[in-house]
Amino acid sequence: MKLSKRSEYALRALIELTPKYGQAPVQRHVIARRQHIPIEFLEQILLALRNAGLLASRRGVDGGYSLIKPPEKVTLGQVIRILDGPLAPIGCVSKTAYQKCRDCPYAKRAYCPLQDVMGSVRNAIADILDNYTLRDFASGHRKA
Repeated sequence: MKLSKRSEYALRALIELTPKYGQAPVQRHVIARRQHIPIEFLEQILLALRNAGLLASRRGVDGGYSLIKPPEKVTLGQVIRILDGPLAPIGCVSKTAYQKCRDCPYAKRAYCPLQDVMGSVRNAIADILDNYTLRDFASGHRKA
C-alpha cells in the first residue's frame, strides 16, 4: 500500500475539520491555506468525502464543509479506502476488494507463500489504520 497525495491531503483536511465537529462549516480556502493544499485538488477530495457520507457542504457566505460523522466513529482506514481503494498490497489478500489470482502458479494450491506474507502485511496495516480514529489523529494521540 502506498498512500497517495489524495489521501494525504484528505487526512490533512480532516485535521482541520475534526476539532470543528458540531460547529460552523469551514471554508475550503481556509483549509487549503492552513494545510498547504492546492484548492482545485482539495475541492475534488472534499467532494469525494462528501459523496462517501463523511462531510456535508453548505453554500454561501457562511458556507463550507463540516464533518457529519462523529470523529471517534471514523477511522483512517475508512478515509484511505474511500480515496485509494483497498489497503491490501495485492488483490488476493484484500478483504474489501478481493481479486482471484489468474496467473499465479499457487492459485489452485492450498498454500501460497506470497499470499501468506502479503496477508500479514495487509493485516498489520489494517490493524493500525482501522483502529486509529479521526479524533485520535487530529488530537495527536499516539497509539502504542
